[in-house]
Amino acid sequence: MRKQILFALIAFLPALPFVQAAERKPNIIVVFCDDLGYADIGPFGSKTHATPVLDQMAREGMRLTDFYSTCPVCTPSRSSLMTGCYPRRVNMHVDEKNLCVLFPAARKGLNPSEITIAEVLKEQGYATMCIGKWHLGDHPDFMPTSHGFDHYFGIPYSNDMNRKGVPLPLVRDLTAVQDSVQQDTTITAQYTTEAVKFIKNNSKKPFFLYLPHTAVHLPLVPGKKFKGTSKNGAYGDWVQEIDWSMGELFKAIKAEGIDDHTLVLFTSDNGSAREKQGSNLPLRGRKGRTDEGGMRVPCVVRWPGRIPAGSSSGALTNTMDLLPTFATISGGKAPADRIIDGRDIWPILNGTSKDHPRDAFFYYQMDQLQAVRSGDWKLFVAMEQKKRNWGRPEGKKALALFNLASDIHEDRNVAAENPAVVKRLLAHAEAAREDLGDVGRPGKGQRKAGWVEKASPRLLKK
Repeated sequence: MRKQILFALIAFLPALPFVQAAERKPNIIVVFCDDLGYADIGPFGSKTHATPVLDQMAREGMRLTDFYSTCPVCTPSRSSLMTGCYPRRVNMHVDEKNLCVLFPAARKGLNPSEITIAEVLKEQGYATMCIGKWHLGDHPDFMPTSHGFDHYFGIPYSNDMNRKGVPLPLVRDLTAVQDSVQQDTTITAQYTTEAVKFIKNNSKKPFFLYLPHTAVHLPLVPGKKFKGTSKNGAYGDWVQEIDWSMGELFKAIKAEGIDDHTLVLFTSDNGSAREKQGSNLPLRGRKGRTDEGGMRVPCVVRWPGRIPAGSSSGALTNTMDLLPTFATISGGKAPADRIIDGRDIWPILNGTSKDHPRDAFFYYQMDQLQAVRSGDWKLFVAMEQKKRNWGRPEGKKALALFNLASDIHEDRNVAAENPAVVKRLLAHAEAAREDLGDVGRPGKGQRKAGWVEKASPRLLKK
């Protein structure tokens, strides 16, 4: 009888985030690429980009095949990763001019009252650093150092936002250290050097490293030693440099003896623009659209001994789930004083659950709710207005229903044959409109974004 109890306890241990003993809290590394498509890396089917490091990471970890960004463009998707909320929840779905992303010298940004992943982990004693593209506001109140990060090094915007009077600076904490880095082919190498340095300097205590790459957003600037190394021009060269960068991170954590104590997650902020050489196949659509190719992104997660090697999950997961999940594995808690839309997906990552963690997922393009997914079903409920063709799904009509399990490319509208499914998903959509809002309709559950009267972009002091 005692043996049976003992074996039952042992079998239960893998389901726990970590053994409740003197074992250290896990380090967490999130690598967030920019405009990397679903099929741009080997683990998700790329035949044109050599990604041996990511291939190995997938063999040693888990692929999340139904992992989503919450918006098909930069700023909103990053706000979700940081806060665990839909962009409309935290009012980061549009800028002050109703454009889809923030620009340099914006008066709007992520509200300092929001609680980020970094702040949740700092409460658990983590060292924190953001290296790369921030894109949630450049005023000091909105920068990473005001949102739980001990340090920041990177470009606060997209690398195509070099505007007259406001250059594209490289920033350390709050100080611009280089005037303009728009065509800087060393940017990925610089990020990688900083990341390795951070890992080595903090290897004796738990740390959180958030590495949102500039790559592979236009303009394409792969490092010189990677030029001409792929079958896909500068785009492929830069993807392969990202893979090299991942290799440097793994070398660092192994050299420091912390590999078994480190969770590494690799994903993208939205789908590829596609016509710029990237691939979202077998998905339809591209960046800026709410077809699957705009919002379903590659995701690989690795934590030796905790996440089953060589595994995959088709559970409906997304970037909002990272905050509550990291809270769990660090021994902390997600904020309880506000709505958090993310779900704790640790049971999915450790292989003890195959269930979808939510009843519905909502596809917003800027201020418009365009589609809802529940289980394998996806229903388009509205189309983008003509003045915003960039965000309109390809060839879709309102109330178009697709079964993503059998029709991943969204080719066959089966709404007429499934009225009960349409009715159920429309009810989910109406609940989202009530809570999060829609075009011309504020949501009851929305919170205010950050706002300053006078912009204060990061500029090199002369």
